[in-house]
Order: sequence, then C-alpha cells, then structure tokens
Amino acid sequence: MTGSTASRLLGSLSLLALATLPATALAQAAQAEDTPSGGLSEIVVTAQKKAESIQSVPISIAAVGGDTLAAMNVTTLQALQGSVPNVQIDNFANTPNNAVFTIRGIGVIEPDPYAGNTVSIVVDGVPQFFSMGALLDTYDSNRVEILRGPQGTLFGANTTGGVVNVVTNQPTGEFGGYVRGTVGNWYRFDINAAIEAPLVKDVVSVKVAGIHTQRDGWVTNVWNGEDMGRKNVDAVRGQLYITPNADLKITLQGEYVEARNGAPIVVNGGLPGEANYVPEGTFWNGAVEPMYRSPCATAGQPCVAPDKYYSGNNEVPDQSDMTTKFFIGTIQYDNTPLGDITAITGYKHFTLFEYTDQDGTAKTNNATRRRTRGWQFSQELRSAFDVGERFNAVAGLFYMKTDYNHYQMYHLDFALPGLIQYNVQDQGTESFSAFLQTYTQLTDALKLSAGIRYTHDSIDARATLDTGLGSENLTSANWDKFDVLFPGSLDVGGKKSWNNVGWKIGLDYEVGQNQLVYANWARGFKSGGFTGRIGVAADGNAPYNPEKVDTFELGLKADFLDRRLRANLAAFYTSYRDMQVAQIYFDPATNVQGNRILNAAESEIKGFELELQAVPVDGLTLRGSLAYLDTKYKDFLYFDPVAANFIDLKGYALQNAPKWASTLGINYTAEFADGSSLVADASWMYTGQKFYTAVVNTPRSSVQPTYYVDALLTYYGPDKRYSIGLWGKNLFDKRYISTVYDSPGYMGIVGYAPPRQFGVTVGYNF
Repeated sequence: MTGSTASRLLGSLSLLALATLPATALAQAAQAEDTPSGGLSEIVVTAQKKAESIQSVPISIAAVGGDTLAAMNVTTLQALQGSVPNVQIDNFANTPNNAVFTIRGIGVIEPDPYAGNTVSIVVDGVPQFFSMGALLDTYDSNRVEILRGPQGTLFGANTTGGVVNVVTNQPTGEFGGYVRGTVGNWYRFDINAAIEAPLVKDVVSVKVAGIHTQRDGWVTNVWNGEDMGRKNVDAVRGQLYITPNADLKITLQGEYVEARNGAPIVVNGGLPGEANYVPEGTFWNGAVEPMYRSPCATAGQPCVAPDKYYSGNNEVPDQSDMTTKFFIGTIQYDNTPLGDITAITGYKHFTLFEYTDQDGTAKTNNATRRRTRGWQFSQELRSAFDVGERFNAVAGLFYMKTDYNHYQMYHLDFALPGLIQYNVQDQGTESFSAFLQTYTQLTDALKLSAGIRYTHDSIDARATLDTGLGSENLTSANWDKFDVLFPGSLDVGGKKSWNNVGWKIGLDYEVGQNQLVYANWARGFKSGGFTGRIGVAADGNAPYNPEKVDTFELGLKADFLDRRLRANLAAFYTSYRDMQVAQIYFDPATNVQGNRILNAAESEIKGFELELQAVPVDGLTLRGSLAYLDTKYKDFLYFDPVAANFIDLKGYALQNAPKWASTLGINYTAEFADGSSLVADASWMYTGQKFYTAVVNTPRSSVQPTYYVDALLTYYGPDKRYSIGLWGKNLFDKRYISTVYDSPGYMGIVGYAPPRQFGVTVGYNF
C-alpha cells in the first residue's frame, strides 16, 4: 500500500481499537473507488472466492483490516472477541490452544478434535480442520473476514455457523518492509517485521515475515507464588512469488510456529461436597499462599471473578508446547479457455504437548499429560468464468485428508490415590466435494445467485481406555505404565461415511446507487463422527449423526449522503436439525467422567445484526452495532446421566449465544501540513449474559455480561514512514469470567478474561 492510499483510508475510515467498524476495516488490499472527499471507502474482500466490494456481497460479512490488528497489537484471533456482532471467539476452559468459535449461536464447545467444527477457519484459501491451534497467531495480516451463516456451497462441510477467512499479506514484487516493536504491562515484549526483495524484477520475489511475542501471566499460583499463563511464541513465514507472465502467478508459502507457553490454567469453582472442592484458606503441600475463594462459592448463582486472579499447580510442569508447520502452494492462471483457474494445495502438521493441574489448587487431586499429533492435506481446484455479459460462475473440486493421534494420561487421586486413566485416540478422515456457484444478472438491478455442493465425508476412528493404579508421576519416562491394570479396558470406534447435497439460492436488488437489498436461503451440513475421549463404552461405540442447518436471511447494505452514512442490516431465521451437542459429565457414584456428542432433535435461531457508520465531518468517524439472538431448543428430550432421568429442554437457550451484543466507537484523524497525522480512537463493547458448557443451562454455567473500553492514540510521520502509538485494552480493568464448565459433583472449571493491558508500539516502514 502506498503512503497516500494509507492516508486516505486512515482519514476516511478509522484506525480503531478491537471494536472495529463492524462491516468495514482497514484492509490493506482495500482500494478507494470514486470515494467522495471525506466519505467512506470501498473495501475489497474475497469472501466469495473472488475480489469484490464488501458492500456488494449479498451476505452478512464483517472485515477487520491488518492495520487495525497491528495498531491494537492483536496477536491472536481470540483478541477479536466482542468486536463483531453475533460472533463469539473463545477457548475451552482448560485448553487455551483449542478454539471455540460460535457464530449466531452455532458452535462446538469441546477440546478434542473428534467433535469437529461448525465454523471453518480458512487461511489463504486452506481450511483448518483442527480446532487445536485455530486461534491463529496474527502477524503480517492483510485482513480477517467473518462470514455469518452457512457457507456450504463455496467452503464445504463444517461451516454451518460461518467462516473466518484469514488473508495474510502476499508478496507484491516490490522491495519494502517494516519493523515494529511493542512493550507493555505484564512484561510484554513483541517484535515483528517483514521484508520483501525481488530476485528477478517482475518475475521472482521473496518475502519473509516473523514475530516474537512474550508476556507474563496474570494469574498467581498459590503453591509457589509465581505467575501462571505466560506466553512465548515465535513464528516465521516465507513466501516465494513467481510471475512468469501477466496471467500466471505462483505463490509458495511456508510457515513455522513455535509456542512455548505456560501450562493451561484451571480455576477451581468447586462447592462443598464435590470431589475437587478445597476449602478456602487451607494450605497444601507447603503452599506459600492459602487456597483462594472459589469464584462459584455461592451455590445456585453464577460464578464471579475476583479482583485478583489465583489458581494452583503443584503436580505438573508449567509447560504447554505447540509446534506447527504449514505449507500453501497457490497457482493462479487467468484468461485460459476454461476461465480463471486457481489451484490451492495445503499441508499442515502440528504437535501439542502439555501438562495441566486439573484441580487448580496446591492439593494433589488430579492432573493430565496430553499429546496430540495431527496433519492435514487439502487440494482445491476451481475456475471462475463468464458466459456472456450476464452470467458468471465459480466451479471446482475439493479434497481433504486428515489424521491425528492423541493420548491423555489422567491422574485421579481425588477418587483413589494412584488411580490413572489412559485414553488413546486415533482418527482419520477424508472429504471430497464438487461445487458450483452461479451469478445471473436478470436485469440491470436484479441478480440471482444459486449454488450447489455435493460432499462425501468418511471417518475411521478408534479410541481405547485403560484404567489402573500407578506409582509413577506424570513426568516419568514410564508415565504410561500401570502397576495394576484393572479389567474392563475399552476399545471402541468404527468406520462411517456420509453424503450430502447442500445449496444456496438468493436474489439481490440495487434500489439505488450503492444501495442493495438481498434475500437468500442456505443449507449447511456438518458430518457425524465418533466420540474419542471416552469414559464408558456407550459413549464411543455408536457414531453421532450429522447435523443440518437451513438459514433464511434478508439484508440491506446502503450508503447515503454521498457515502457519509452507511447502514447494513441482516435479519435471519435458522432451522437447526440433529444439532450436535458436546457433553462432559461426571458420575460421583463411580468417579467416572463420560464424554459424548448428543443429537438434539431440533432447535431454532432468530436474530439480526445492525451496523452503522457515519462521517459527520472530515476526519471524524462514528460507528456502532447492535446484534440480537433468540435461540432455543424446539424438540430435545435429554437424558441426564447423573440424575438418571429425562428432562424436556424445549425452550432452553443454546450455549454460547448471548441475546444482545453491541459496540460503539469514535475515531478522529488529524492531518498535518507536513504529511504527518494523529489518530485517536475509543471503542466500547458489550456482550450479554450467556450459558457456556452445561446442556441444562445451570446457574454455574452462566457467564456474566461484559463491558469493555479500548483506546489508542497513534502519531504517523510524513508518508507513514514511522509511527508511535499508545494503546490500551479493557481500560477500566474489569474482571470477568470468560469460560466455565459446570460438572456437578466434580467442580466448576473456570477461566478468567484478561485484565487491563496497555503499552507503546513503535513502527518503521521502508
């Protein structure tokens, strides 16, 4: 991006905090097209696998630009939580590496890969099959596009909730780069940089980008008084850009990420009488501080975050290591007899190894050692073509193969000293699909969109569980050996395949210049599977069924007053059948933890997203959004394995689906005569109360409403050559529960939201 283009974008949009403009962003690939002075710019996105203005895409989509991510020092996708209407970006309570994306009330809250995803994370055209590591490290990013609602025709299975489309900065063939450093509280230190250099002018160029980010944790370990949850990540991405001629572009991209973080944090939300309850004020195993008060200490009430965060780890190393290798090969060949051809090859391999003190105290109750190794290979081949002046289409084929091996050694000393469960999961999947998405200009103003996709998914899964007694600790070389092996080992799983035909059909109509109304109907599909983390044989012997989603959406995208006012509105109704509900349950009578995926017969979701922007005077941008969700089961007769009775859940709300959410923001950009500028931005984000991981929506599974204020102040030198910025997140230091898993008889597993963060960032472009 040239300095003048960046200046225009900064002046007309905003370099905002985490509550970015809900429907637009400072995408570096964005281009101003016939933009009136001081008006709102057009933003180019690739949400439908072709470049087009975000305001002309007839779906509900938000985009967050790379400049915005950099200015607010967003280093993972999770930092976008609360900034996009009807989108929840979380993790499971005791597995911070595992993404939990929920869009419009549709998501999967389960830490292990067997549960799959309902929101697909796509990086430079490659879908990420595994939720482990899907809270991506964002550096040298061009933009993040979030597509709400089923996207089955263009993106395939496991997109019943939507798609998060991450686009990194691609080589341009020109020399340039940047370096940026950050220091902040919690001993945060970041350094990230990128450089591109042509090897053969206009033919071959190479680019390298990387980041190092580290900080201390904000949770105190009562056992030794040290911090918990530290972060230390290094990542590097190399790209080779080859353009033999004007029509052929080849990009070879490789990435290596090494995360050496602190162990996952479990906060004990136990109650008296539960298996893992530890009384407040007691000391264990030579702890330097007493046991903290349970955040869920008041029975029958939601958990409450304290002013100071405590947890405990006396049993296992403070270790969570993840290594990822990711390769993408992209070939773009335009103007062929078969249209514009795109081929994308992707391969990813990861290893996650970590320990967790699962009781979150200084007492020796229970802990885990977990390792997961997984890989995926994918190939997409598609063509974009025109037939005459009024018809164009995208057609293609897609193939993916995945495999993972996972073990968990689980010490359950609270039930019986030396009791160990050893679970192994092996699973492979294959997916093949063929798709066609068409666009027909019926009149100059009316366009018909129609798409179809055939999918064949197959799975081969096996899970085993051994139980016994062992004297070795989790760090021993013989950690997987038993002194006594109990009878009744489990060996479950099987093979299964599913076929599906999904579709999307819609109409959009231009009611005026830069004003569009649309309506569409989309059907999404998520495959079935087998439970992998088993406790009882019944949980893994039979597969759970696929789920299907039908979403009907009406929308408006409109600019007014010479593009000084923008209003986007989407209203939707979703029929959700055979919904997959992940459940972890604990039976106090047998001290057995069970895991399963249930198929709720039917549920429905209704809601809307309203997003507004205004530029009342040059340099000043106001923004706001309001989102509403009404989610409920229509038919779900649920068998409670603990109470051993049936409960009719008709009318109960879905998990991770707050009824209301909103954002407000203000941005002012002052341009100076020497070409420098000053950007000031403040944003407010509200997310309503929601239930997290309890099928029956218990009070302890409730997560309180959240209110956040973020801000930044950045000075840019002439031509944006250098910059220095002050930034802050959660300025009023609100303390919140972020996740909670309610397991009656065991305890509540609680996670805390980040406290206040602030810092200084200095950057230089060349």
